Amino acid sequence: MRTNTLTAVAAATGSLLLATGLTACGGSSSAADEKTVTVYSADGLKGENGDGWYDRVFKDFTRKTGIKVEYVEGGSGEMVQRAVREKSHTQADVLVTLPPFIQQAAEKHLLASYAPAGADRVDSADKAADGTWTSVVNNYFGFIHNKKELKTAPTTWEELLDAKYKNKLQYSTPGVAGDGTAVLVKAMHDFGGTQQAMDYLKKLQANNVGPSASTGKLAPKVDKGELLVANGDVQMNHARSKDMPHLGIWFPRASGGRPTTFALPYAAGLVKNAPHTANGKKLLDFMLATEQQQEVSAIGGGFAARTDVKATDENARALAKIMDGVEIFEPDWNDMAAHLRSYVQDWKSATGG
Repeated sequence: MRTNTLTAVAAATGSLLLATGLTACGGSSSAADEKTVTVYSADGLKGENGDGWYDRVFKDFTRKTGIKVEYVEGGSGEMVQRAVREKSHTQADVLVTLPPFIQQAAEKHLLASYAPAGADRVDSADKAADGTWTSVVNNYFGFIHNKKELKTAPTTWEELLDAKYKNKLQYSTPGVAGDGTAVLVKAMHDFGGTQQAMDYLKKLQANNVGPSASTGKLAPKVDKGELLVANGDVQMNHARSKDMPHLGIWFPRASGGRPTTFALPYAAGLVKNAPHTANGKKLLDFMLATEQQQEVSAIGGGFAARTDVKATDENARALAKIMDGVEIFEPDWNDMAAHLRSYVQDWKSATGG
């Protein structure tokens, strides 16, 4: 895994609509469905009050094209599994998940090859070489804590083993939620191996409230003080901190080490045999357009996927400050996708999850 120190970052993310009835079948659409596109997405880009990046992008897309966006949200693993179940009668046109689930979707042949306009401006590490997926919003994994209840913010993994965190700590479920799976990725990196990470997570289980299919449900609990610490990601939690003032973002480190994180982008792909393929392509093009990418940080609190978009808004400056001095490593996502079931089983064995 490569490492580097991030000293400045910029631009990204947000929000959206709620799904309505999904009745189209794969490969064809009726006249009534021709002005529709269905998105299956991991949570995090939808605004709590209709003020997120998805909200703005989908509203503008509909206004400019007349195509209505139907939106279905869940954990990354949940969305992939739903698409698998529907493979013989495809419902979704566009799938958006976090790694390693987007790689998993590609391996399951759920995605068609399509490079959206502007994909040439996306870093090679943030898109598939075969064109099956492209990042539309960049992001980084992190943890949150309640700033009001914790006078001193935690800094290390080891601190979370303290009895004061008993039933006050929760992380989303690995294998189901993208951010939950990210807990395994970071622990395996920080502790230097799979077994060392599982040994730690076994100890941490004494304080863990229990499973959560959705990472997004944890932030309100932290803000209210029901939890002191939870997992999450920088984009989602920075965006929500506007309405949840007690959220603080931090990056655990192993004792003697440095705080670390890794890119956890929202990656989008065109679903194979989608009912509205042409509309799906138009939406992917629209999300990667310069104007929409420039709105990523200002509206959504995240980072632009396009390298030629440099944000200087207030959110972009705040994000750069959050990430300053944090060591960035690059996971082997192909390995994670190939061995995800094994890693999740190791976690279940260690924690009883």
